Amino acid sequence: MTELMNYLVELEGMANDRLPPVQSWNPERTGEIDIVIKRDGSWLHDGAPIKRARLARLFSRILRKDGDAHFLVTPYEKLKIVVEDAPFVAVLLRAEGAGHEQKLVFTTNLGDVVLAGAEHAIMMREVDGNPHTIPYIDVRDGLLARINRTVYYELVALSEKEDTDASVVYTVRSNGETFVLGAAE
Repeated sequence: MTELMNYLVELEGMANDRLPPVQSWNPERTGEIDIVIKRDGSWLHDGAPIKRARLARLFSRILRKDGDAHFLVTPYEKLKIVVEDAPFVAVLLRAEGAGHEQKLVFTTNLGDVVLAGAEHAIMMREVDGNPHTIPYIDVRDGLLARINRTVYYELVALSEKEDTDASVVYTVRSNGETFVLGAAE
């Protein structure tokens, strides 16, 4: 854990807009650490909440998803953690423009700002056998943010009803892309 903490101190000094290249790091030292990201976006270490938001933010900057597993990765070690649903929660939405020119900008619980579009898709997914789909946005490299209920209602208010060959769907546009929120019943 000391190498991880040393790296976090180094990372804290980096510019906030620059993320470390965790996708290119493949350290030999691997293991697990008792960190859990709960469904509500809170972080736990050894069962206790991580109360310092800056520390959770630092950890989130070295988070990587490989397959279905999540890891904290530094050049020195790769430690598996548990993510109950998604590592982030989209808690704010800002809509700029309208129609085909609209841009939807999401902010996560850890301060990441994401412009929905081709690289950051909005998607609806079934989770744990729930008959209803849940909205997510891709924050980076397959790391998702669950869109919270309030933000989802804002998205629905911005949606447009579109007739397709098979059904009627509700869509939103952002940065030149169209995302389906659901079908009309």
